[in-house]
Amino acid sequence: MKSKQLVLLFLAAVVLGGGGMLVLRSRQDDYRKSATEMGAKVLGNVDISAIAGIRFKQGTNAVSVVRNGDAWTVRERGDFPANFGDVSEFVRKVADLKVVQPQRVGASRLALLELTPDKGTLVELLGADGKVLKSLLLGSKHLKSGGAAESQFGGGAFPDGRYVMVGSDLSTVAVVAEPLANANPKPEDWIAKEYVKVEPPVSIEVMHLEATNSFTLSRTNELGDWVLVGAKPGEDLDKNKVSQFGSLLSSPAIDDVKLNPDLKALGLDTPVQATIRTASGFTYKFRIGKGEGEESVPVQVSIDAEFQKERVAGKDEKPEDKAKLDKDFKEHLTKQAEKLKSEQAFAKWTVVMKKWSLDSLLKKRSELMADKAAAAPKPEGAPGLNPLDAIKAAIPGAN
Repeated sequence: MKSKQLVLLFLAAVVLGGGGMLVLRSRQDDYRKSATEMGAKVLGNVDISAIAGIRFKQGTNAVSVVRNGDAWTVRERGDFPANFGDVSEFVRKVADLKVVQPQRVGASRLALLELTPDKGTLVELLGADGKVLKSLLLGSKHLKSGGAAESQFGGGAFPDGRYVMVGSDLSTVAVVAEPLANANPKPEDWIAKEYVKVEPPVSIEVMHLEATNSFTLSRTNELGDWVLVGAKPGEDLDKNKVSQFGSLLSSPAIDDVKLNPDLKALGLDTPVQATIRTASGFTYKFRIGKGEGEESVPVQVSIDAEFQKERVAGKDEKPEDKAKLDKDFKEHLTKQAEKLKSEQAFAKWTVVMKKWSLDSLLKKRSELMADKAAAAPKPEGAPGLNPLDAIKAAIPGAN
């Protein structure tokens, strides 16, 4: 190769390398500018639509909340649905973070501000390819004093922001006006808490391991009184005790999801089984295990349904009314089918629920009965004390 060509190649390398350095420096300068100017966005311009995941890291803990089609899911919980409201709010807040106060700190102060990998929380915004689009290290919360006027009423310091750092550049440390309190690397904090929603039931069958504790309740409609199926002589239901079955699991919430559950350890090999049927045709089958403590229990569910396919027209129904009623019936049927499909997805997960929300299904047969001693009428002719005689008996020497 001629010396002239070598010189040209060398010059080209210098130009390209210099261009690359300029781009890198430009990006770094953008970050520095963002973190050193009051009111500037910490992460610069963020295209929210390009964000397909969020990863939280703190020490050895890590959580990935990712977009899966039209939904967001928590990877560490078997792609269980994430709380969309929490995710969207967090993305918006991170993208809009603005510098309230730039900070000049030395490396020795980073641990104090919790801006180190072992103490801080690393937030990574991911693209559809899984690559990091933007990242931010969250440190300790910035506290603001409530002042003397508030202190006398029990007020004190409260978080009004947070220390952050972009990358590992000390010149990008700043205080932002958002504490980002929910930026936790805990999967249970990001899952959607909503579970199946049971419409008012008309039949409830509960099977305990001990057959004598099992029971079946039934009623003719959603507003009717409960009847104990196969009631034995002397078994009288306490209406107050069974009234709670009418709104059973109408809006339940879950605490967490168990991956690869050990059925024996969780008591799901010999569970309490409950079959609930609704007037609209849904059938829910719950399996309730034993909790790890007194407050929670593991739960599994399977769901099926048989819907009324055709509407029965009224005897004197007018044509114009029929068209509207038929339309309403079809719309309702579509919604019920969507509800069934959505809730059947829960069958593949074992969830953890508060025990108190399932207390009714965990009751024994005998615990539903009226207290005979309290309900027993006073025998006629039983001796009693006249009020006047009672007063006299309480006063010594009174006749």
